[in-house]
Amino acid sequence: MTTNPASSPSSPSSPSSSSTDATDSIDAIDLFALALTFHPDGDVRAGERRMDGSDSDAWQIATFHVETDADVHADHWEMHPSAEEGVCCLTGGARIHFRATGPGGAEDMVRLPAGTAVIVPRGRWHRLELDAPSDLMSITRRHGTRLEKRTDTP
Repeated sequence: MTTNPASSPSSPSSPSSSSTDATDSIDAIDLFALALTFHPDGDVRAGERRMDGSDSDAWQIATFHVETDADVHADHWEMHPSAEEGVCCLTGGARIHFRATGPGGAEDMVRLPAGTAVIVPRGRWHRLELDAPSDLMSITRRHGTRLEKRTDTP
């Protein structure tokens, strides 16, 4: 395991450790400042949230405090071709919209009250809208993630 301390304005950062001997420090990680990336070799690293991961086999857990639809890029569709995504609403409330799968089809929508999650199928275009300020968590492999501006907005 590789540990990194939280780096946020309220917690000083210190050098991260890259070995796994008994002298490694184990520190709390601010999940609202950093993402956790789980690598196939078993390493877990804390670092910057990335929209498109460079490690195609790594999974990322990212947590966000969001106040407005602009914070969740409600004006964009998002798609993850390499994995399903777990979208969790920890506090507040959100709606996840799924793009129609065929011409003339309707969007599907799932409401996420606090304490719920939805699994977004691999390759399915989706977007979020908020019902209230919320804390959200996303779990997916980011490799190949795509964003596309919505064309159906006024």
